[in-house]
Amino acid sequence: MTNSGFSDKVKGTVNKVKGEVKDQFGNATDNMSLQAEGKIDKLKGKVQEKVGELKDRFDHKDDK
Repeated sequence: MTNSGFSDKVKGTVNKVKGEVKDQFGNATDNMSLQAEGKIDKLKGKVQEKVGELKDRFDHKDDK
């Protein structure tokens, strides 16, 4: 079993948090560009988390 799924999930969480901060700060300062960056980071984080979950599933199937 590898940690690749876990690593992707951690990176995804970090990107989601970073994106939320950018999105909220952009909203508070009326900075549409920063808000857009934040939304992109959040989406990227969600995708990374899903990739990590898929890797974990395939890793666990190999263990059986």
